[in-house]
Amino acid sequence: MMRRVAAASVGLLIAALGACRRPPQLGDPLRGLSAAERDRFNRGRAVFDSVFTPATGLGPLFNASACAECHEDPVAGGTGDEVERHATAFHPGGSGRPCDELIAVGGPVFQKRVTPALHAALGIDSEPVPPQATAIAARTTPDIFGFGLLDAVPDSVILAYADPDDSDRDGISGRPNRFFDGRLGRFGRKALVPALREFNDGAFAAEQGITTPAVPVEETVGGRPLPPGVDPTPDPELSAAATDLLDAFVRLLAPPAPERLSREARQGRDAFASVGCDRCHVPVLRTGDSPIPALRHREVAAYTDLLLHDMGPELADICLGLATPSEFRTEPLMGVRRMARFLHDGRATTLEQAIELHAGEAARSRDRFRTLPAEQRAALVAFLKTL
Repeated sequence: MMRRVAAASVGLLIAALGACRRPPQLGDPLRGLSAAERDRFNRGRAVFDSVFTPATGLGPLFNASACAECHEDPVAGGTGDEVERHATAFHPGGSGRPCDELIAVGGPVFQKRVTPALHAALGIDSEPVPPQATAIAARTTPDIFGFGLLDAVPDSVILAYADPDDSDRDGISGRPNRFFDGRLGRFGRKALVPALREFNDGAFAAEQGITTPAVPVEETVGGRPLPPGVDPTPDPELSAAATDLLDAFVRLLAPPAPERLSREARQGRDAFASVGCDRCHVPVLRTGDSPIPALRHREVAAYTDLLLHDMGPELADICLGLATPSEFRTEPLMGVRRMARFLHDGRATTLEQAIELHAGEAARSRDRFRTLPAEQRAALVAFLKTL
């Protein structure tokens, strides 16, 4: 029922967006912010754009020197060309948790760059992946537009789409991931992180080596303490005020506005539904209560259910939380028209190739796509290029 309601309302949502005089452009804040909220958004952008150095807290392990170094295309908050390295160990069938995120030895993110001081002390150019890892994954940079709206979707909405036992026997058994404390996850390619604030704070630590009041301790080097003298900046290296502003910027970024549909794209939207893509890529999610009015009780054309789905062995890499190697969160399709590479590791260079690489729970929809006449396949891709 929830999926049918979402599918029925997406047309109304897109029509309403099209009726607006000027939808927000990429990098703009949400509509309806107060003057104070817009001010915090603008000041948060300055934190997002800040370039850190070892003297201001960068590293000593890091992947980028600024948030905007990765999230840069076409504007701050967009995608990037960086490819990260993640690793975990998966041991199904044992007595404990099957997924070991290798936290004790530096995981699951193994940084690809080090500061000169750490290089001089240890002679390394990146953090080594330990031999106990059973999989090493490549991770591309997603855009973060509209993430504040995804954060405001109630858990109950996400769980309403879950069908872990495939009780309706449609071959789709989306299930939630859970953080280590049991909270529902939604952010990240494996949907492990429950809240946007934690996603942001964690990125400072894992991507830039910047400590914050929420994450005040530097990461180890493969489980070993940092050598003396390689991290001269006192912890936390970024203040609570600065992290609050960064969170406001990310939280208040407007989602990409869908483009007006041509006749071909309208046909493609129908094909998208007819082959079953909307069973996982749910067209519309609705937010709940929020202290920020611009995020409260809004519909967002996210095209995701924020649940885990088995995508088959060819795409499998790491585990994370409850997610097995072949399970991934349904990727939001809002803004997909601006992406140059697709899937979690960027292996697909066209939307058609991305569809063809779907397997597991998505195999039926992929096979139905293959049987469509060529003009309908082209129309479906044309529809995706409006999102």
